[in-house]
Amino acid sequence: MSESAQAIPPFVKARQSVAYRVAPRPTSREWVLHTSLFLITIVTTTIAGLVVAAPELDVVAPPLSSVIDYLLFVPQYYLRSVIALLGFTVQHPQLLSDGMAFSAALLAILTAHEMGHYVACRRYGVAATLPFFIPAPPLFLAGTFGAFIKIKSPIPSRRALFDIGLAGPLAGFVVAVPIALVGVLSMQPPVQGNGYGIVFHDPLLFRLLGRLVGTPLDPYAPINPYYMAAWIGLLVTSLNLMPVGQLDGGHGTFAIFGHGAHKVIGRVAFAVLAVLAVLGFVWYGSPSGFLYTVLLAIMLRVGHPQPEEMEALGPVRIWIAVVTLIVFALSFWPFPITIN
Repeated sequence: MSESAQAIPPFVKARQSVAYRVAPRPTSREWVLHTSLFLITIVTTTIAGLVVAAPELDVVAPPLSSVIDYLLFVPQYYLRSVIALLGFTVQHPQLLSDGMAFSAALLAILTAHEMGHYVACRRYGVAATLPFFIPAPPLFLAGTFGAFIKIKSPIPSRRALFDIGLAGPLAGFVVAVPIALVGVLSMQPPVQGNGYGIVFHDPLLFRLLGRLVGTPLDPYAPINPYYMAAWIGLLVTSLNLMPVGQLDGGHGTFAIFGHGAHKVIGRVAFAVLAVLAVLGFVWYGSPSGFLYTVLLAIMLRVGHPQPEEMEALGPVRIWIAVVTLIVFALSFWPFPITIN
């Protein structure tokens, strides 16, 4: 899933007071583009919600009698799976409400995240695009590769960098908490005999909510749409808060500690995640950690520009940094997916 990293232009123009900066408003063409992507993502995430809610369907594999059949096996099987899912939904229309619930919950978290960045940009007069929502092909786990905004002007100050970087994950987390609570309260007893397949492990927030409401969590319990949406939302939050490059956590780390420490902390975080990826593959047969490692490796190669002014953050933002660290701890789990 795509993270909410922002590409900040490295060149700084002559200083200009933040108070006099006014970010340009989106044009009509931009509204059309971003709204279209958002509407398409509603459709793809709804289909992903159907996958979450529907039972495992029997799909007849296409015949393999020639070289062409082998080459077309994956796309043909994929198309048959989509048709089977849509046909099952027509026969069981109540599944559509579950699909729409998943879509609404997940997009609420992603929208809150990106609008946190966007509103903070406008507050400081930083030019930024509306959120780009990236739809994913049907049957993809989340129905989306995430969302991002693109910053098009320099960051004026250290405080602006801090606020813009952390406003997104904090806003997304605030929306994810009640959705996670609904997901925990909607948990069903585990299915007997379901001893293999992909297992989604609960982050710390889910475990604490389960204890709070007296709902025992089991990795083999059926997954409901609200649980899955919050689970993905927290995974995105924890990934974005990694203190690497121009990820949201990288922005916060740079604002707090400066260029040198940002570089060192990013490399340490990459090394730790690389080790966890290897352990996850050896212990649980899960290759998912390598995807995160590749992403962080790419982000390490993206330099982080210096804000125009590096004034003191002040005690309030230091406390916000501590809260953000707690949010990361509640959202992150070292082995979120295992394969039995």
